Formats: sequence, C-alpha cells, structure tokens
Amino acid sequence: MTNVAVVTITFSPGDTLESFIASLQTEGFPPSRIVVVDNGSTDGAPELAAATHPHVELVRSGGNVGYGRAANIGVKTFDASVEWILVCNPDTRVTAGAVTTLLEAAAAHPEAGVLGPRILETDGTVYPSARALPAIRTGIGHAVFSGLWPTNPWTRRYQQRDVSSSSSVATVGWLSGAFLLVRRDAFEAVGGFDEDYFMYFEDVDLGRRIALAGWSNLFVPEAVVVHVGGASTEKVADVMVRAHHRSAYTYIAKTHPGALWAPVRAVVRVGLGVRAGSIIRKAHRAAR
Repeated sequence: MTNVAVVTITFSPGDTLESFIASLQTEGFPPSRIVVVDNGSTDGAPELAAATHPHVELVRSGGNVGYGRAANIGVKTFDASVEWILVCNPDTRVTAGAVTTLLEAAAAHPEAGVLGPRILETDGTVYPSARALPAIRTGIGHAVFSGLWPTNPWTRRYQQRDVSSSSSVATVGWLSGAFLLVRRDAFEAVGGFDEDYFMYFEDVDLGRRIALAGWSNLFVPEAVVVHVGGASTEKVADVMVRAHHRSAYTYIAKTHPGALWAPVRAVVRVGLGVRAGSIIRKAHRAAR
C-alpha cells in the first residue's frame, strides 16, 4: 500500500483517534502515511497519537478551519508517489480487508474517482452512506417531512437506503465523507474539497463535481467500516446543526445560481434557518 495515504481531521476526538489508528494498522499502512490534521483540539489526543506512533504525522490547521479545508491541507503534505487518498473521520473503525477491497474495486473500475464502503453503526445498523444527489424538490421534501414522516418518498429517494443495504457494487450520486477512498488525480482535477463548506455537504458537493468531471462515485459494500460517531460534534451540537443547514443552503445556491432562482433561494434560506432553530429548541427541551 505504498501509494495510499490517510488524512483524518480532528477536533478533540478523545479515545476514538487511537482506536481509528489501531484499526488502520491492521491494514498494513507503512510509516508516515497517516496524517492527522488538527482543527484546534484541546484534549491532547492528536499530540498523544503523534508522540506514540512514529508513522502518525500531526499537522495543525491553525484553528477550526472546517472539514474540507483541513482535508485539503492534509492532502497537500503528500508527495507525488501517493496515488490514493483515504479521507476518514477519526471516529470510524476499519474492519479487516476493507481498504484492500476498496483498492481492488478501484483497479476493476478505472472510471471511479471516489469509492466508499458500507458503513455500519455500532449496533450493526446500515448507515445510508450511498445516496442520490439532492434535487431541490427532493431536498425540500426531505427537510420538511423527515422528522415527522421518516418514510416519506422524498427522504427515501434521497437516502437510497436500499442501495446502502444491498450487496452490489453501485454507482451513486455521492458517498459519505466519513470514509472515502479518493483517486488523487480525480481529487486534484476538481480542486479538492470546496472550502466554502465549513462542515457537511462538502462530500455531497465533491460527489457532484467528480461526476461532472467524468469520474464516478462507486459504492463497494464488501468493504465495511464501523462509525462510532459523535465524539467531537456532541460537544458543540447547536453549532453543528446550524453549520449543517448553512451548508445545505450553500449547496442549493451553488447548484441553482442566477436571478431566476433568487426567489427560491431566499425561501429556502429562511426555511432552513427556521428548521435549524426548531431542531435546536427541541433538543434543549428534551435535555431538561
């Protein structure tokens, strides 16, 4: 795997980072191939990982610069020999053979620019990581009804849970940024992650631009990763809810530019702001 490098982004990840690194070691990664880009952690976990593991390199982003920008910073540290980039959350766990399976699929599908595994929750539930790109009607329907009517047709169309639960390799609109194998040529051809997204939707947008550039986003269910989730974002839940909705608007604005769409963008912006506020208030009431 000398042509594969890993970049993971941390923000006070706690014990999850150590477990993530340990799971990657079973995949045979050589020294100096795991780059931890830290976005301002205060728990000491990134420093401990770098001090404990000689093959782990700590890069400081200079503050909480966002997920996509931090990932881009990490990729820029790789030398020209790196052909494949694993962009991973530190709260994921690699199961045996997952990376090898992704690389084998990449060799069999030279058109694939991004490949993603099946992602499981800790209870074994399949996370819908292989999804369709959100059209504006689908996105609005999902945003309005998903909390009250989880099985509504717009959410089903967007999440494509049947695809994520299937055993077949499939080309999809985008893949969850929790764990991605990215062809470096494709990544650099589209300019990496769009840094206008602080957090969330940077993976959706990457999938969109990868497809526009002529590559595909390939779901590989035989490769399995477990997502523990929440180690960093639980501490700043309100901030993350607002960031998610701002990024949703950014995506709509980028995919529906121009004066014709201005009234729609305005309505969507207000609606997303109201929805974010509602979610936060409900969470606060539930916590009392």
